[in-house]
Amino acid sequence: MVPTLRLYNTFTRSKEELRPLREGVVRIYSCGPTVYRYVHVGNLRTFMLPDLLRRSLEYLGYETEQVMNITDVGHLTDDTFDRGEDKMLVSARLENKSPEEIAAHYTASFMEDAARLNIRRADHYPHATSYIPQMIELIQELIASGHAYEVGGTVYYDIASFPAYGKLSRNSIDKLLAGARGEVDPRKRHPGDFTLWKAAGEHRLQVWPSPWGEGFPGWHIECSAMSISLLGDRFDVHTGGSDNVFPHHEAEIAQSEAVAGHRVVTCWMHGGLLLLGGARMAKSAGNFFRVSELKDLGFDPLAFRYLALQAKYRTKLDFSTEGLAGADRALRQLRERVADWSNAPRATETETDVGGYEARFRAALADDLDLPSAMALVAELVHSGAAPADRAALLRSWDRVLGLDLDRTAPEEALPHGASSLLEAREKARAVKDFETSDRLRDQLSALGVAVTDTAEGQRWKKTQRTTPQK
Repeated sequence: MVPTLRLYNTFTRSKEELRPLREGVVRIYSCGPTVYRYVHVGNLRTFMLPDLLRRSLEYLGYETEQVMNITDVGHLTDDTFDRGEDKMLVSARLENKSPEEIAAHYTASFMEDAARLNIRRADHYPHATSYIPQMIELIQELIASGHAYEVGGTVYYDIASFPAYGKLSRNSIDKLLAGARGEVDPRKRHPGDFTLWKAAGEHRLQVWPSPWGEGFPGWHIECSAMSISLLGDRFDVHTGGSDNVFPHHEAEIAQSEAVAGHRVVTCWMHGGLLLLGGARMAKSAGNFFRVSELKDLGFDPLAFRYLALQAKYRTKLDFSTEGLAGADRALRQLRERVADWSNAPRATETETDVGGYEARFRAALADDLDLPSAMALVAELVHSGAAPADRAALLRSWDRVLGLDLDRTAPEEALPHGASSLLEAREKARAVKDFETSDRLRDQLSALGVAVTDTAEGQRWKKTQRTTPQK
């Protein structure tokens, strides 16, 4: 029997028990990338959320099905106020390529970068441009039911027709009026009305025929069409970044529920932003790191995953190379310990049982994916009195969720068998100023081919030639 899982629902601002519509199966829609530029680690933190959700669910005994869309049309540079250029066309012009070439290149790059962080592939990756007919059908239904109107080939959603509009983001009509910037589109009935279908201007590269003339879809209608087409008009979880709450997910709710006539998404989950120097990491601001850049700086890309696991998924996370360096060291040491302990004998009946750790790990996952508590358990287990082999086995099991490749140790960096335990014992000896034991352990490590240097930040080691003990 699978345990009860509680998730924080942005819509209700509370933790709620997840009750899948299909027993034992959780169906998830995740807002994916707009493939006009390379993704950065801030984007990837958002995409890590559904990955951690799926891994946790499957560890707890559920099955999952995930859809992640690929936006290759219709995402404007100013999506909050429904203005600006299409991001795909901006990149096509700057790189002198077709929109299709831009989409293919950056989609492939996204898949590669996600794989570097052990973000597992979704079950479905629908491209927006492949669902134009479904979008047009939804728009026609919205017009017929009085939720949308057409002016000069452009179709708008009438937010006044949907009383629940604003409940996800806690926006009111008055707030939306106050937030309107610049010149409002005079064709809109209300400044907050958003575009479902936009009439094509001259020389636009991406256009499709429609009942309202040639044009292209708005960003919001795309996700409604793809989610309903692949998951139906009721599914369990919708994920995205906190920056998607308004206007994107607010608009999705208005569109999908106006067509379905009922609540479509059970739980809305949103990941916190990644900050760099106190500001949101963003492509538009130019303050970002790509995963490949982390590797160029000498860090294991999974050190970023380790760093992200230290923070609750809903909170903001400050990124720095100093913090990443610490995560990189901790990850390397954890892998070394797992490798060292894996060759040790299993526990005897008198040694510490690890079952309590497993129960607490599962409880942390079930409590709204409390990965910081899970990582604290990792540290506790590492320093516990449990048999080394049992510690290694449990850490490898937990890695099905953590995704840190704990079984992977670079051959040139791997410690000799027994060295990790000696280093750990030496750390403890130094902490209590037992320098006689510390020196003896240093000699033992030297005999194994590990040279130890003491620094203000702790001991550092490197591989050397083994020494022959003097007789």
